[in-house]
Amino acid sequence: MNRISPTVKQLLIINVIFYFGSSFSLNTEFIYSLFSLHFPENPEFKFWQLLTHMFMHGGILHLAFNMFALWMFGKTLENIWGPKRFLIYYFVTAFGAALIHILVTQLKISNLMLEMNMSDINTVIENGANILQNRQNYINSSMSKLNLLINIPTVGASGAVFGVLLAFGLLFPNTLLYIYFAFPIKAKYFIIIYAIIELYLAILNNPNDNVAHFAHLGGMIFGYILLKYWQKNKTRFY
Repeated sequence: MNRISPTVKQLLIINVIFYFGSSFSLNTEFIYSLFSLHFPENPEFKFWQLLTHMFMHGGILHLAFNMFALWMFGKTLENIWGPKRFLIYYFVTAFGAALIHILVTQLKISNLMLEMNMSDINTVIENGANILQNRQNYINSSMSKLNLLINIPTVGASGAVFGVLLAFGLLFPNTLLYIYFAFPIKAKYFIIIYAIIELYLAILNNPNDNVAHFAHLGGMIFGYILLKYWQKNKTRFY
């Protein structure tokens, strides 16, 4: 732990505390409902979820992957930038990921509602959350998709982690990364390939895919914009 940069260490600890604290809580569903990011039209939405959702994770593998990537790439960025600049970058990319995710979700919901009658829409809005709590969903395809869009919350630090990946690839493009510890690839190609895969999966829009691919892309987009801004304003304290 002494080899981990201080801000990355603190982020790792906070994420682990949130995960195990929520997983072993006496009311896990309430904790997840309180801190996960709900769609703004959902009555469970709270403004602090824009921050807290990035410390919640959907499983131990989800947590492990994000924290491994944060440790692997984040410590280098913090050592180069310093704690303040790294933390600003981390939260900007996380908020950017959430914003893109919400905007894309709103677009999907609007397009879907155009194909539905008002009765089905009201049914989903009024009863959809209870249906999902019972691990069920509507047989009607449109109602099922709308229910998932409105009532499935978003969790995870993936948006910020993808921003960290992008920054590492731009700052150290020729650094060799070893996929599965065996196959070498330069960081710049790894980031490009990863971004293309995320874009493809986002466009594919598989209703059974519970991954917020546009949030990942949002983290990279906001990270790129912030990096370019910093390049033009080098005298800033951060």
